[in-house]
Amino acid sequence: MVHHCSNCYASRSFPFGGLGVNLRNIDLNLLVILDALLTDRNVSRAGERIGLSQSAMSAALARLRDIFQDPLLVRVGRDLALTRTAEDLIVPLKESLSKIEQTLLRRPGFNPAIDIRTFSISASDYAGLVLLTPLIRMIANEAPNVTIHLLPRARDAARVLQTNQADIVIEPTELFGPSDYPTSPLLSDRWLCAVDANHPEVKGHALTEKQFLELPHLVYGIGSDRHLNLADQHLADTGVQRRIAVTVESFLLNPFLIEGTQLVSLVLERAAKRLVGTVNIKLLETPIAVPDIHEAMYWHPRHTTDPGHKWLRATLLTVAQQLN
Repeated sequence: MVHHCSNCYASRSFPFGGLGVNLRNIDLNLLVILDALLTDRNVSRAGERIGLSQSAMSAALARLRDIFQDPLLVRVGRDLALTRTAEDLIVPLKESLSKIEQTLLRRPGFNPAIDIRTFSISASDYAGLVLLTPLIRMIANEAPNVTIHLLPRARDAARVLQTNQADIVIEPTELFGPSDYPTSPLLSDRWLCAVDANHPEVKGHALTEKQFLELPHLVYGIGSDRHLNLADQHLADTGVQRRIAVTVESFLLNPFLIEGTQLVSLVLERAAKRLVGTVNIKLLETPIAVPDIHEAMYWHPRHTTDPGHKWLRATLLTVAQQLN
């Protein structure tokens, strides 16, 4: 916890004035506690993360409710939900704390051999296998005091950056779409078809269009609404009709679920080839063309000039270049 007098931040441009809040009633500790509460939506977990007891967190929450004249967190069944005021605070609060942290911790450079830092990277399990596995190996050897938190892919990747939940997001450019966030391309990959190695209807190393259309499909679906991946979405958009028998939110589970079945699935070559031999499947060319994907890393402009963040981006680019 950081201890400062409340008046030290009274003149700072925190975006809470529009909420009718007297900034002289808020010290930096309360802002850190509020950020933890809004992130975890659980008093106990938030306290564990910042090193405060549940009673101390409850007392701080009571003070915050009084300051903002709003309950902030309300009970809904067994869970806590954010009020509208709390939702409106998430982004400006994280941006303000990030600016303070960068100001307090700013230093002329970053030495990976000795410096202590923590970074978070959000990525799919595909990117985790292909890109982050060699990245972690490289960091473990070159930066013994650096901690990396690997986070699952988020449906709204831009919001993950905006709210500072991750330092870097790895996402296909086709999914992230046009934005003002800084970005660097990493690698491209193509789609193949995967079937059981002893599939009774697929002999040899060729899959016909008729077989592809008639066989049951396993597809990668994103999120609770099972939004299709890029390849399967392309087929749907072009009017290709198939029977989808299974959906799963994991590229890496696909080969294991296919083995011993008549299922066919579109898989990404770089990841699938890593798993051939582990499971009894075979990879075939797609009888219907689908576009390649292009993975890139994105970050918030607040991190662009940070020496440690620049080192992390450069290391990830080195990994990608070696793979290419």
